Amino acid sequence: MNQPAAGPHLSDRQRLHWLRLIRTPNVGPASFRDLINRFGSAETAIEMLPEIMMAGGANRLVKIPSLAEAEAEMASARRCGARFVALGEPDYPQILKRIDHPPPLLAVKGTGAVFGLPPVAIVGARNASLAGIKMARTLAAELGRNGYAVISGLARGIDTAAHQGSMDTGTVGVLAGGIDRPYPAENIGLCDEIAERGAVVSEMPFGWEPRAQDFPRRNRIVAGLALGLVVVEAAKRSGSLISARLAGDMGRLVFAVPGSPLDPRAAGTNGLLKDGATLVTEVDDILQALAPLIGGQPYIHVGAEEPPDFGATPPPADGDRAQVIEALGPVPVEVDELIRHTGLHPAQIFMILLELDLAGRLERHSGGRVSLVDPEA
Repeated sequence: MNQPAAGPHLSDRQRLHWLRLIRTPNVGPASFRDLINRFGSAETAIEMLPEIMMAGGANRLVKIPSLAEAEAEMASARRCGARFVALGEPDYPQILKRIDHPPPLLAVKGTGAVFGLPPVAIVGARNASLAGIKMARTLAAELGRNGYAVISGLARGIDTAAHQGSMDTGTVGVLAGGIDRPYPAENIGLCDEIAERGAVVSEMPFGWEPRAQDFPRRNRIVAGLALGLVVVEAAKRSGSLISARLAGDMGRLVFAVPGSPLDPRAAGTNGLLKDGATLVTEVDDILQALAPLIGGQPYIHVGAEEPPDFGATPPPADGDRAQVIEALGPVPVEVDELIRHTGLHPAQIFMILLELDLAGRLERHSGGRVSLVDPEA
């Protein structure tokens, strides 16, 4: 395992408390960021969690992982040959930190050198055709020869072909479960090979077996790690189309390989082309589209908002909370709309949303929108 890059790093104690905080139920990347911004450290934020959850209307307090539990997960990482890289550290993937609410901690197994290459994601059907597999492997190999890293999700079919085609030049596998739980089992050997030559990453806890709802989170990281995303084969309803939508929301380029209208595995890719995706029949179609992004500032995502200064105004009162809860409902609304409607200071709005989020009463949506949910549902 390579040594971490030179530059500012968390102390061992800080990293443990970051791990405790992000492993706490109801704490996601958005609430993690707001907690650190509000209290200055994960350690202080953890001390304040019970009070914040109760202010948000939590029926019961969630269990916060202990120091011993965090130390055990750190030990598991070391035994696995992995490390936790924190947002803001020099070896955290630069392109990923510029998406909305990036993972605060990323488990990384392998070398960080691959993150220095311009990245392209290749995704597609698990039950891929031989032609699709050949196309994915060929595109990955040619992208690698042109100096690109290839990102994919270690699934069967197109993902596997993309990793295999770029193994010698640089590939990154993103897992939906813990970094010690590759899925599917048949790709355990491939996962180990990727870790030896490139990198395998996950935001999930060690020992976590992937569930169906974990794969969209995996797809978000696949899209977030790339300048552009290529879909080789995908049915009308598939995880690859979720990846393509997420990539578009992040401002990434979306590419699609056309297929026969008679093959249901091409229905999704042909639909992407109708919706404006860049058509790909050879690697030059990708290289020409990405060329203007290389060497400039290609990784800026203009949709990411800066958190407010929580010290700029007094904390919200009970009446302020009631006003925000009354304005919210099951239909997602933009936070700016909420600020204009209530007339409250942005810092007060963000604090109330943080309280609701930690109480399990808030759902966050793409584009920074939020909605109210029933914690008993």
